[in-house]
Order: sequence, then structure tokens, then C-alpha cells
Amino acid sequence: MVCSAGLLVLLELVCGLLGWGTDVTLRDAWASFDSGRPLFVPDGATGRVTTAPNRRRFFQQETFARRKAPGTFRVFCLGGSTVQGNPFGKQTAFSAWLQRGLEAVDPSRRWEVINCGGLSYASYRVAAVLDECLTYEPDLFVLCTGHNEFLEDRSFGNIKRAPRWLAATVQTASRLRTFNLARQAWERFGSVPRARTRSAPGGAKLADEVDAMLDYEGGLKLYRRDAAWREGVIQDFEANVRHMVAASRRAGVPIILVKPVSNLRDCPPFKSQHRDDLTPDELERWAAAMRRAAPAPAGDPRASMLDLEEAVAIDPRYAATWFELGRACEAAGEVLRARAAYFEAREQDICPLRILAPMEAALTRIAAEEGVTCLDWPGLLAAQAPCGIPGNDSLLDHVHPSIPGHQQLAGSLMTTMAAHGWLDLPSEWLARRNRAWNHHLASLPADYYDAGLHALEGLHAWTQGRADGPAVEYWALGRRPAQRIVRLPIGAFRPTGRPIQSLHATPPH
Repeated sequence: MVCSAGLLVLLELVCGLLGWGTDVTLRDAWASFDSGRPLFVPDGATGRVTTAPNRRRFFQQETFARRKAPGTFRVFCLGGSTVQGNPFGKQTAFSAWLQRGLEAVDPSRRWEVINCGGLSYASYRVAAVLDECLTYEPDLFVLCTGHNEFLEDRSFGNIKRAPRWLAATVQTASRLRTFNLARQAWERFGSVPRARTRSAPGGAKLADEVDAMLDYEGGLKLYRRDAAWREGVIQDFEANVRHMVAASRRAGVPIILVKPVSNLRDCPPFKSQHRDDLTPDELERWAAAMRRAAPAPAGDPRASMLDLEEAVAIDPRYAATWFELGRACEAAGEVLRARAAYFEAREQDICPLRILAPMEAALTRIAAEEGVTCLDWPGLLAAQAPCGIPGNDSLLDHVHPSIPGHQQLAGSLMTTMAAHGWLDLPSEWLARRNRAWNHHLASLPADYYDAGLHALEGLHAWTQGRADGPAVEYWALGRRPAQRIVRLPIGAFRPTGRPIQSLHATPPH
């Protein structure tokens, strides 16, 4: 035992002297996607990099110097469309408010906050972006991911169903140079399982860009209850977040995790499905209970609660029943029961377009184990929401916060940076920040909000499986166009979020 430990220490010292086993761009065996296309490319002879033209369908354009100027603090914000600032744009995303807040509070430094939010990007794709950003001298990563994990259909090898303790063991071992060196050799000469699309002939790898099931006409049909797939996605999410935390740690770059926000109170489940073993008699009794609970102008919410609880007892897997129970509980003033029912409606959704509770728990667990900060964005919104349940008062749709919601997160990021010693906050910092934010709001063109609401209408159609792309049969047969254009029926649906006046709200003090 002593000899083995001594040999391991010796090998670690040799690897350290030779610089082996420290390749932070290496994706571990638990990750499921490697992108061969860079997000940023050189911009002529300027010494700057810019978003690659072939990636601008999913990312908004950013440009920055490849090598930082002295005194620069560079922040990369990573995630999906929430990070990008949808349905509007990066001009009102939390990254923009953070940039302007930092500049106003501490103008003695050069601040760069770079928005790397990719439309429909899940954690396995975000991880490849983080790996690339490590080469651009980052000082801080802000990671907000979790809503898009179920957009693309993937299957998982046996390694995906391995117990959590084994995944944790692999993550711990990855801190050893000898382990990383052996892993590199295995990935080069051996075989490493990768996530694969179930319908692709021969198990082809994931496409270079997002191939979301909802991009196809009738895409909701592709979602069905699949416990093994669900568990594989959840495990893969945790593995990818762990990879990003470990990669940033090896590079000496701090990372802040942010829990994504969900609209619980005003967003019904996207697809409900009865439990598989429901009998005809049980289905009839469930339907009868649902009819009795139908709301009426002078209805009794407590009577509806009883009927809906009966329906839930008959079939606890039907997501829409839980949502209606949440509404009835809220109307009856039963706030705690309403919150629990709304959460369960999200968890039972057959088409999970919102982060699930096990994934939220994974973010908390990773932060505690790795000693990194995890900001509770849902908690920030819930603190100001009616009954403490986020809804249309703070979100524009199922996952995208209003502009004040983005400002709240930016403010929390600033105080977090100050707590870590990365930012000095003078006594009048709030006044400075708010002046800068109000000035930025006033500078936005009048049609900025109209364009955002226009995009929001199309987004509502997309979540209902009504994208005007190829028919779902093309997806099922593996005949997916390489350059698919998804045309959403803009104008056919009205947004259900807050009225546009709320988007002009003054920053919170």
C-alpha cells in the first residue's frame, strides 16, 4: 500500500514537471457532446475574435480582443436562451445589466461581460462553449443552464445508468494528472460511449447544431413517458455541470452557478399522459372528478380542491390535474399546497421544457461539494411574487424572465462579486448603478420591445408543437435537413405574459 502510494506521488510529480495530464479542453467520459466548430473566430487583422458567422443562428454577435488589455476583468455568461435574453436580446439580458452596473460602480477597471447564451443549448453543448472560452483569458464564468436538456432526443449507454457514487469517483479522480493522462490515452486509442440519437441510422452522433424535436411540425407527438431516458438526461446534466466546474477549477477560473427560473403559477404543463396501468373504470372516475371540479363563475374552490385531490389520487401521473389543483388551492388561500401542486405539475410534464427538481438539487449539491456559489434566481423572483410562486408577474413565458427579472440577477451577481473580493462597492453604488441602468433603458429604440413581443408570439407557438418546419415523420425516419429553417406562425398567438408597460419598469432599489 505504501509503495503504491509512493509510486502514485512520483508519477504525479513527473507528470507535473512534464506538463502532462492538464488538458482542460478534454471532455470526460461522462460528457455527451464535443463540438468541432468554434464559437469565436479571428476577425481579420484586428487581433479580435467575433462570433463565427455559421453560429449566429443560435448566438448573438459578440466581439472582444483575444488577449486582454491590462486591467481588464472578463466575464463569460454561459447557457441557453434565458442567458441570451430572449425573447428580446442581449441588450436587456442580465449580462448587459451586469456590464453597465460594473462600469458605473468601478470605472477604474475595464469590464468585459460576454454573452454566450445559445438558443436551445443544453448543458452538453454549453460545456463545449466553456471549454473554448477557457482559451480567451476568462476571469469569471456565470453558468445558467437546465431548461433545454430534453429538447433533443438522445440515448445513453450503460455508463449513463451507472450509480451516482461512480460518477463522483470519476470526478474526484480527474483531479489527478495520472488519471487524466490515462483517460486521454483511452479516448484516443480505446472506445468512449457518447450520447446518440435514437432514430439515426447506425447510432450517429448528435448534430453539430441543435436538432430540437419541437422544431418539427407536430413535434409534441415525439414526447412520451420514458423513465430510463429521463433518468439518463438528469444524470448527464449533472455530469456536464460537474465537468464545467472541474474544468474552470483546473484553469483557476472561478464559476458562479445560477438556478434557472420557471413559470409555475401561469404555465400549464405542455403535455400530460395518464399512467400506463390506468384501467377504463379508473379513467371514467378520473374524468368524472375533473368534470365536477370544472371552475364556474360562482364556484367553490375548496369543493374543487376535493374533486381534484380525488382525481390526483386516481392518477398522480397526469400533469394537468396537478396544475388545476394548484389553481384551486391558490384560489382557496392554501398557498403551501398550491406551491406543491404547481411544482408537481412541472415534474410530471411529459414535455419538460423547464428544469426539473432533481436537476435543481444537482446544482445545489455540486455547489456545496465544490465550494462554488449557486445563486437562487427562482428565489429572487419568488420573494416578490404573489404567494411566493413565480408566474406572469415576473416571467414573459414558461422560462424567460421579464427585464426587471434580469436586472435582479445582475444586482445579485454584483453583490456576489463584491463578497468574493472581485469588485469594490462604494457607499453610493446603488444610485450609480440605477442611473446607468435607466440611461441604458432610455437608449433602446422604440421598436426593440415590439420586436421582442413579436418573437414571443412565435415562441408560444413553438412550445405548443406548432412550428412550421418539416413534418415530424421526417424526424422519425432520420431524414432531417442539414440546414433546416423553422418558420413560426408569428401573429397567430398572443403572448400571455405581462403587458408591455412592465418592461419599462424602473430598476429595483
